Amino acid sequence: MSDDAEDPVDPKPEIEENCKPKCVKQLLQYQACTKRVEDDDTGSKHCTGQYFDYWGCIDKCAATKLFNKLK
Repeated sequence: MSDDAEDPVDPKPEIEENCKPKCVKQLLQYQACTKRVEDDDTGSKHCTGQYFDYWGCIDKCAATKLFNKLK
């Protein structure tokens, strides 16, 4: 069986894992926010901005590496 017949493997999860150490600052901000809002009984506080900042950092890092692997 040739390599072309195998199912393709998505490289994105591995690339994202390798990018996470570069986004520690954003992760710590997100974690600090979640600790602040966990005692909120009103449900009006959230950490959406910090969450998107963290994943935005990972996406920015992963984008160049990911597109280099695409055929």
